[in-house]
Amino acid sequence: MKILGIDEARRGPVIGPMVIAGTLFDESKLPELKKIGVKDSKLLTPKQREEMFDKILKLADGHKEIIVTPEEMDARSSVGLNINLLEAQKAAEIIDALKPDLVYVDSPTSPKAEKFAELIRAKLKLKEVDIHAEHKCDVNHPECSAASIIAKVTGDREVEKIRKEIGLEFGSGYMADEVTQKFVREHWENKLSKYIRHSWAPIKQLKSKKFQKFLEEFKE
Repeated sequence: MKILGIDEARRGPVIGPMVIAGTLFDESKLPELKKIGVKDSKLLTPKQREEMFDKILKLADGHKEIIVTPEEMDARSSVGLNINLLEAQKAAEIIDALKPDLVYVDSPTSPKAEKFAELIRAKLKLKEVDIHAEHKCDVNHPECSAASIIAKVTGDREVEKIRKEIGLEFGSGYMADEVTQKFVREHWENKLSKYIRHSWAPIKQLKSKKFQKFLEEFKE
């Protein structure tokens, strides 16, 4: 039986892409994943994740990573997709490409995790596949843990590419980070804004404040 794990990385930041990864394994290889120390990517150091990346891909019968740019994330509402539907669509693309017998996917929907499986099924061409969506799937299933590592490493590498391209520090990309806050305030309207998710609340607030200021100046 071929089992596919799917997980995402960088869903929440205001800067950079989100990554959704799928790793496919014959069930006979699952003990090997545990043997090399595969676990939820958040429980591993960056160095451990990098070391495990190639080992996972060598064991995998197939893999696919989808990089969702800030532009695509911002455009989702114009085609009737919220963030969960967008993620479900990408998960369906991975399933259709890798053609597993069974899928374990980490679910963002709460409290009903299986609702995410329903969202994926609605987007699938491959209708016969068995899909299980669970909270903490990346903790409980090694194939999903492997996907979480591939997604995290891929996401981190994409962020490093951005750092090299722009030559500026922007912190973690999360708005709780003061370095990120400063970068967003300074660059949300210039050429570097393509790296920023404009549909996120902090950017909407900046736009709203600018509009309010314009109205006040116009009244004067």
